[in-house]
Amino acid sequence: MSATNRLARAYAAVARVLNLLQSPLLLAVRLYWGFQFMQDGWGKLTHLGRVTDFFTSLHLPAPGATAFLVASVELCGGILFFCGIASRLVSLVLFVNMTMAYLSVPDDRVNFFHILSNPSDFYGATPYTYWFAALLILIFGPGWFAVDTFLTRKLAPGSKF
Repeated sequence: MSATNRLARAYAAVARVLNLLQSPLLLAVRLYWGFQFMQDGWGKLTHLGRVTDFFTSLHLPAPGATAFLVASVELCGGILFFCGIASRLVSLVLFVNMTMAYLSVPDDRVNFFHILSNPSDFYGATPYTYWFAALLILIFGPGWFAVDTFLTRKLAPGSKF
């Protein structure tokens, strides 16, 4: 066997081992950031007046209703994200929510548009980690350790999730 073949086989073996870590990583992302979304949503709901004042200062439309909607999306979305229920749909909603957080706050808006020219501004902004966690689950799905996966396997045996 040639050195190239040995190297290719070794690489494939390492890739198989690392693939085993994908679902545990997705679980960790969902649990940690789902809990963070829940906490932020609950914090907004319990301090709705302050959030409404902040949204008013940003000149957002219907600041009271917007504050309630954002708080509810983060709380309920965080719970569903945490559990892995409707993961991709919830991730899309949370991703859009965090994109709007980026675009609504003037300093963060500038940082959002620095994604290519000055990435440290982009990933240093407050919404970044939430935005990225939602994007990960949106693209890769919830992994094996999720209610979605369990239901898919029970209700549609043989389907690839």
